[in-house]
Amino acid sequence: MRATILTSPPSPLSTRGEGEQENPPTPPSPPCGEGGRGGEVEAIGKTYYEYRADLMVRNNQGLTDTYNRFHDPNETHPDILKLRELHHQMDRAVLAAYGWQDIDTPCGFALDYLDTDPDDLPAPAAERIATGDLFFPTAAEAAAFGALISTGKRKLPWRYKWPEATHDEVLARLLDLNQQRHLEEIRGHKAAEGDKANGKIQKAKGKSTIQTPSDSDTPTIPGLEL
Repeated sequence: MRATILTSPPSPLSTRGEGEQENPPTPPSPPCGEGGRGGEVEAIGKTYYEYRADLMVRNNQGLTDTYNRFHDPNETHPDILKLRELHHQMDRAVLAAYGWQDIDTPCGFALDYLDTDPDDLPAPAAERIATGDLFFPTAAEAAAFGALISTGKRKLPWRYKWPEATHDEVLARLLDLNQQRHLEEIRGHKAAEGDKANGKIQKAKGKSTIQTPSDSDTPTIPGLEL
């Protein structure tokens, strides 16, 4: 459900990294005439892309390693913090292009899944898991929870993302906008078909007019003139 800024950088409105869905469904484009918002979106997208490219070169890391750091709540390097901030600015620019500045977009850290047996975890962690809420607004909260459940065998599947409420609100508005565009397209096709049909009727009426030839045009046979 992401609005693509450039072909190379990841689109705003999500945190897709390398190895994830490469061709997500294209959402309806922002409405025209939003005060030059398209230029703002392009500018922040370009800034994000160039900063990320420079970061990868400086660290000699590819997309996978870069985004693993991006999503890790224990990662506090200023370069990664800036990348997250640019990502947030990109989200805000896209929402503004749609005229949805009222949507709050605080990103936090969430676990996409958790395959640890709660019975083997400390009580506070087990209780949190039982609630089904594995979203943490701050890196400190996420890191603290991670320390409770981490076994050291593998990294936890953290994602730096919106809370579900924000995600669902944006998705609902995109679906609604898509429906509006679809209805407008249908109305436009019907209007065009109506105009075309009226044109055919008028043309048919013009062809059906019978013209009576004048006397001067009537052929005569010599000797039989009346």
